Amino acid sequence: MPGGRASGDDEVMIPHPIPYQGSKRRLAPQILAHVPAFGGRWVEPFLGSGALALAVASRSGSTPLLLGDSLAPLMGVWESVIHAPDYLADRYQRLWLTEAPGCRAEYDAARLRSRTGDPLDPSAHADFLYLLARAAKSAPRFNQAGHFNQSPDARRRGTEPPRMRQHLRAASRLLFGRTILRTQDFAATCAEAAPDDVVYLDPPYQGTSGPRDRRYQQGLDLPRLLATLASLLSRGVPFLLSFDGRTGAKVHGESLPASLGLRRVELPAGRSAQATLLGRDEQTVESLYLSPNLS
Repeated sequence: MPGGRASGDDEVMIPHPIPYQGSKRRLAPQILAHVPAFGGRWVEPFLGSGALALAVASRSGSTPLLLGDSLAPLMGVWESVIHAPDYLADRYQRLWLTEAPGCRAEYDAARLRSRTGDPLDPSAHADFLYLLARAAKSAPRFNQAGHFNQSPDARRRGTEPPRMRQHLRAASRLLFGRTILRTQDFAATCAEAAPDDVVYLDPPYQGTSGPRDRRYQQGLDLPRLLATLASLLSRGVPFLLSFDGRTGAKVHGESLPASLGLRRVELPAGRSAQATLLGRDEQTVESLYLSPNLS
């Protein structure tokens, strides 16, 4: 897959069916500019919105993908995105049209079903897609029992059904027939990577989540992450890692240990929405770490 920047038109054409806080959709061209041509698979152990995977798939019609996440309902959505996009679009449309503007009865019902439904049932995939599309800040949050408990966004209704169908169909066309999905811990997905693959890791944002933070399905366990990076290095597997960053003069999290030998580059991510709400004009910068064999 060739590296380099995508044009503005390329960015518009890349589908993004799953709204997700922290999505790297806007940063994807900057990130992929650091990826040279490679002959193996694109591996993502923290799939989330799949922004990078879809960008890679749109640039190359032959690159195979190994995509994983530990959040089972999310991986169920991706299963239906690839193999049943129209069914998923139909169910999403039914939920979206049933919910009256300003109401949340259908959202609450879908959230309740998500706690007891069969994660293998395609209708449960539509429920979770609807919850993600309607959730405040597009941010999945969980209670102490591990149940999705984020409230709906009172200001918007989520992606309109025709546009959602367009994104689902486009994503299916890009991923069908060359994608392996894994519902498992990130370390297990990384363990499957080989030296001719490229791994991209986008763990929970440092400074907002720790291993005991139950708002997130899986918090950041820094020692385990460092051990996984060390394993990739020892096996000669190239990787990129989105990890820390800063907003204005405020630094989020700590830099990775220099002993890993990674190259760190800063990617401009635009104005901080939170700072704007507080009346400040501050730019956000995210850090991208590159393994030596990728450089």
